[in-house]
Amino acid sequence: MSTEITGSKIKAAALDRKTARLRDYLSLARFDHATKHVFVIPGLILAYALREPSLLDAPPRIVIGFVVAIAIASANYIINEWLDREFDAHHPSKHHRTAVSLQLSPALVYVQYAIFAVFGLALAATLGSAFFTVSVVFLASGLLYNVRPLRSKDRPFLDVISESVNNPIRLTLGWLMMDPASMPPASLLLAYWAGGAFLMGSKRLSEYRDITALVGLETLTRYRKSFAGYTAESLVVSCLVYAMLSSFFLGVFLIKYRVEYILAFPFIAGLFGCYLWLSMLRDSIAQRPERMFRSRRLMTTLAITVGVLLALSFVDLPSLTSLTNRSFTPVDMLPGHGK
Repeated sequence: MSTEITGSKIKAAALDRKTARLRDYLSLARFDHATKHVFVIPGLILAYALREPSLLDAPPRIVIGFVVAIAIASANYIINEWLDREFDAHHPSKHHRTAVSLQLSPALVYVQYAIFAVFGLALAATLGSAFFTVSVVFLASGLLYNVRPLRSKDRPFLDVISESVNNPIRLTLGWLMMDPASMPPASLLLAYWAGGAFLMGSKRLSEYRDITALVGLETLTRYRKSFAGYTAESLVVSCLVYAMLSSFFLGVFLIKYRVEYILAFPFIAGLFGCYLWLSMLRDSIAQRPERMFRSRRLMTTLAITVGVLLALSFVDLPSLTSLTNRSFTPVDMLPGHGK
């Protein structure tokens, strides 16, 4: 019954679509999703804490860098919404999106995409070859994720892995804004990538639970083909694997580059747990990461974690270096030994 109702709504919407106006085309860029660029900030902080670059040119680089990130992300959102319009029509809330509910000109959509992409890359070129290259990768990731024949978003698990690559890309952009002379450590990038996969996996889990309960699995797979290869159990297990991988690479980074960050690990684990708990709730914000700031519990946990990381970025604790040395406790030093 629910599938029939959804189908009738889609047909009705297709017959009653109005021609889009300028502001409707601009809405494709999803400027309200700019909050996701918060993932750029750790790159700024870590590059400053670990590299101690000159701050003379940092302010203009940071401003231009954020404009580049927003422009390229908007280009990716435009192509995403346009190519997903037939699939989004089956989603309980996304069927209200502009590309689904209004009549758009394909030519204008592609021109708008090109404008954002060229503008972003042109600005990126002013920040150096490394920043420009990473920006090109950022733009290409949107094409690989959305455009056939690959269209990785239709493939189970690959959809999460390919979408979450935006996390290390954003971190690298932030790092290069602060220090254009070096790249972030590989361990940090892999930790950030796996952490992003955890976030995206949690989003898929929340969507799977809610949409299946609301309209059934058949309608869910019409919205996103990759869900045909998922189960609730496999999504939970994948979230666990992503979290463990992120923790492993994060541990490598902490020990190798700044052992003081080890003290923040319990708070980071708590942040992972909080987000997974939220994804289990009905109509979770995990389905709409741009609205994660509405969760007081998540924001409190995040603020505490960021505060601890900031403090540990500039407080040296030499006694912790002993954690990186090999040591074994002799048996005869154990309590009660020899009695």
